Amino acid sequence: MTEQNHIVCASCGAINNVPKSRLGDNPVCGKCKKPLMNGQPLELNEAGFNRFVEKSHQPLLVDFWAPWCGPCKMMAPVFAQAAAQLEPDFRLIKVNTENEQNLAGRLRIQSIPTLAIYKNGQEIVRQPGAMGLGDLINWARSHA
Repeated sequence: MTEQNHIVCASCGAINNVPKSRLGDNPVCGKCKKPLMNGQPLELNEAGFNRFVEKSHQPLLVDFWAPWCGPCKMMAPVFAQAAAQLEPDFRLIKVNTENEQNLAGRLRIQSIPTLAIYKNGQEIVRQPGAMGLGDLINWARSHA
């Protein structure tokens, strides 16, 4: 039996069952036909974040950031490069804590940038501070 992997579509929110063995085949959403992954981080609000965390089987690497934060600005291109290298093993998500203060408070995000990995609906590890590309990729893969 092929193990299924629930992938949330960033375009329409549909839950797609994609065999893990087919994640690298550029799957598209069964509902809206848009690509499920594009090698770019997703910008999510609180509702989108909650849906991805609750419904995805794919590990999520989340960057909690704010537009006024210098280290966050420096980390943004690194995070984008990491998305291209870590998909389809991870889905990379960005949450603007300035816009999503309720979510940041609920999750007790106390410094930014903060990186967190979620699996099966649970946060498994958190790391405050910016990272270089190699360190970010190694850190994520060590918690896959």
